Amino acid sequence: MTQASLLHRITDYANRANPYPLYEELRKTPVLHEEESGPYLVSSYWDILNLLHDPRISSDAANLAAAGADEAGGQEETGLPPSFIRLDPPEHDRLRRIANRPFGPPHSPHRIDSMRSELAEIVSGLIDGLDGAGQIDLVDQFAYPFPVTVICRLLGVPREDEPRFRSWVDPIVAGLDPDTGDDSAERGRTAREARLQLGMYLAGLVEQRSREPRDDMLSELVSVHGEDRPMTTMEVLSTAVLLLIAGHETTVNLITNGMLTLLRHPEVLDRLRNDPGLAANIVEELLRYEPPVQLVPQRTCIADIELRGVTIPKGSRIWLVLAAGNRDPERFEDPDRFDPDRKDIEHLGFGSGIHSCFGAPLARLEAQIALVELARRLENPRLVEDPPPYRQNAVLRGPRHLDIAIDGVRP
Repeated sequence: MTQASLLHRITDYANRANPYPLYEELRKTPVLHEEESGPYLVSSYWDILNLLHDPRISSDAANLAAAGADEAGGQEETGLPPSFIRLDPPEHDRLRRIANRPFGPPHSPHRIDSMRSELAEIVSGLIDGLDGAGQIDLVDQFAYPFPVTVICRLLGVPREDEPRFRSWVDPIVAGLDPDTGDDSAERGRTAREARLQLGMYLAGLVEQRSREPRDDMLSELVSVHGEDRPMTTMEVLSTAVLLLIAGHETTVNLITNGMLTLLRHPEVLDRLRNDPGLAANIVEELLRYEPPVQLVPQRTCIADIELRGVTIPKGSRIWLVLAAGNRDPERFEDPDRFDPDRKDIEHLGFGSGIHSCFGAPLARLEAQIALVELARRLENPRLVEDPPPYRQNAVLRGPRHLDIAIDGVRP
């Protein structure tokens, strides 16, 4: 196999169901550069961790565009500025601090934990709705509606508008796929149009909250006061789009990948059913073993970087393959084994450094509650198809559908 064909195979949908043998091969060349115009792929745990904290690695969309990345462009064409995950300090830090104020510590330290009973109520209602069905699609009937409901309630999106989001979110997420196939230009155009429509919808809510604040995140983003310069209206819209997408998309995959893994390891599913206290460790091991974010392609070197004897020149694109690092035998013992009793699970599932996922506490709690209740209440669950059909996306990897046969639903 040539190095170029290895990069192609990683992004090829044909290998989406099991990319891990490809990641194992990728780690043999920890810094891989396929061709002059292509990205550098980094696949070892320690290298990825260090680069996530390295200020010479830029997330700024302008730098990515300057490096010639197709996946960079188009955000400004929607009229919305890049979200803060596509910026570098100091603007990244200012916007992230403001976005985090209503979401968690230090300003709202109990926000997530106080949602526990509400999350359990949503989960219970969704599982109640599965009763009487001999077969369910876990994605459409549970894993998708649960986090969408949660993030919409947090932001203050009216419940009746929740179903509209899938038509906007799906093409936006598809636009993140680094596969440069024949349809990449069309995917980019569709993603920009969907982002514009979502932004226009949110603009109406932001205007309403400016006049009549409520107890939700949109109201707090609009009215925030403190040491930082307040967000502009466009920054509020860009941040709200990001929160709506990031606030549910990875959690859908985390829950779905989690249930798929548990059904493939029925002994662990039985343990969780009898001991809900295992949920925290199970979710952490899932974030290592089957991370919903497989790789981070949108980074640029803003200075020469020497890594493993390879010089990555300034201006080069760099991909951090998180899922490969999560199974690096230099970091984890027996890395291809799903082990919820693993004592050292310092994974890369939520990234690290200044761009680490600040929604991680909510995603963890959602996944723990969801998997505990699915394990407890679904009677004799079993996979209908293995492997299931996966989403096209190589970045946010998860089943598009997960059909499960059940004998019933326990009270």
